[in-house]
Amino acid sequence: MSSIVTNQGVVHYEAYGRGNPVVLLHGWLGSWGCWLGTMEALSSDYRVYALDFWGFGESDKRRESYNISDFVRLVDQFMERMGIHTAPVVGHSMGGTVALNLALDRPRRVDKVAIVGSPIDGRSLNIFLKMAGLPWIAFLVWNSPSLLRLGIRIFAPWIAASWSEWYALLMNDLSKMTLESFLWSIHSLHHTDLRPRLTSLRMPIMGVYGRGDKIVNPKQSDLLKQVANSRVEMLSGSRHFPMLDEPDKFYTILASYLDH
Repeated sequence: MSSIVTNQGVVHYEAYGRGNPVVLLHGWLGSWGCWLGTMEALSSDYRVYALDFWGFGESDKRRESYNISDFVRLVDQFMERMGIHTAPVVGHSMGGTVALNLALDRPRRVDKVAIVGSPIDGRSLNIFLKMAGLPWIAFLVWNSPSLLRLGIRIFAPWIAASWSEWYALLMNDLSKMTLESFLWSIHSLHHTDLRPRLTSLRMPIMGVYGRGDKIVNPKQSDLLKQVANSRVEMLSGSRHFPMLDEPDKFYTILASYLDH
């Protein structure tokens, strides 16, 4: 397990391979572990970094704020400390929204950005995720762990085609979260809207969405088409986790994008 100490706390990360750097960002309720297969697939050509956001995985939990802007600062500082001047940044779900924010706020850091099942307008989130950002609902859900796990188990096949793999990852990741990171990260994501700034992006951008995604409306991909130098891939056999649902196809698409 690797970590760095920043002026905001300890950041956990894992790194595979050798070559030019690529940074991977996980989604809400997740951790770096969702990227394990992707890291292995890219490691022959790239030095691949996957980190845990504040409040998730093994990174520091002692914080008052878990907003998207906090995660943007985390990634910027992580890259600075690791000596990564600029690199492709790839994010899943909330992590993709963070990657887009980083590209908008600190474009020198990002030479390419790829988002996977990510909301550009937070209102595109499923109604249940929007409700999870309401403090009183989050409090009730978080303090009923058996009910939370049962609900996740019931809806798992609706979220990921390869739901058993995703469910095992999630159960491990949930045990490392706090109520604050659970609540405020999704609250912030729901209230994020990047549409007014999207056309200012100048670096290449790719969006990968699962046609069967019930967590983030896959029509968010249409917003990327107004951006110069953009590319959209729609995976017909995937839901919210293309890297788990159709891994070989996803790895091929991502590697091709990074290589050109």
